[in-house]
Amino acid sequence: MKRYIHFLVALVGLLGILLPNSSSAQTKTSNNDVWFHYVGKNMLTKKLSFTLEATMRYANGVSEKQQYFVRPSFDYQFTKKFNGSIGYSHYNTYVYGSPALNKKDIPEDHVWIQGTFVHTKGKFKFTHRLRDENRFVGIAVKNGTDYSIDRYEYRNRLRYMFLMNYTLTKKEDKVKLFGIVGNEAFFNLGSNAGKTFFNQNRIIGGIGYNIDKNQQIQLSYIHQNIWNYSNTLQESNPTIRISYITNLDFSKKE
Repeated sequence: MKRYIHFLVALVGLLGILLPNSSSAQTKTSNNDVWFHYVGKNMLTKKLSFTLEATMRYANGVSEKQQYFVRPSFDYQFTKKFNGSIGYSHYNTYVYGSPALNKKDIPEDHVWIQGTFVHTKGKFKFTHRLRDENRFVGIAVKNGTDYSIDRYEYRNRLRYMFLMNYTLTKKEDKVKLFGIVGNEAFFNLGSNAGKTFFNQNRIIGGIGYNIDKNQQIQLSYIHQNIWNYSNTLQESNPTIRISYITNLDFSKKE
């Protein structure tokens, strides 16, 4: 167990300290974000499920729209510990902050594959998630005094998330309240990766509560760092995320 704790501390410390200082030439800005987040997993058979994830994100409290996305996927439980997914995402990132990351609202469409490995030890649950995103990003071009989306550009991004849950309370041998700590890093890949290897990093901490076997709520603090494509602007955003998670079983009962 100690090796997992040591690994997590080293990972969070390294990314949290080194990444924000990756370029002294960057303009740095900060927004206080609030994210409203939903994940609904729906079992279709004993192995196959359909998941719908959606979020609405705000910057500087709820005074500015930051981003929304809708993310459906099909998931297959290959083993008790390993799950594979294929999905689609549609994003819209708004103009927000000062200076703004974007000059115009930017649409994106993703096709992605993902593997998730989960294992437990005592009161700990460890989640490792690796996602390969094939991104089609709207490119804004200036026309006179305004900007418009001129074309879509392909970009590839790899995301790795490590989460550790720790059981705080149980009721009738079922987990009720649990703590959350982890990190997710986003890596730009390929010939069209831009000037920075890191696209984004999130340090995560929070608590979760299982309302019943089908419903869960989470309250998390996320410190989000974003680097723009040209590596000239970095956002460092303290973020509160409120999540509602459902897990429904529509598979045929035997």
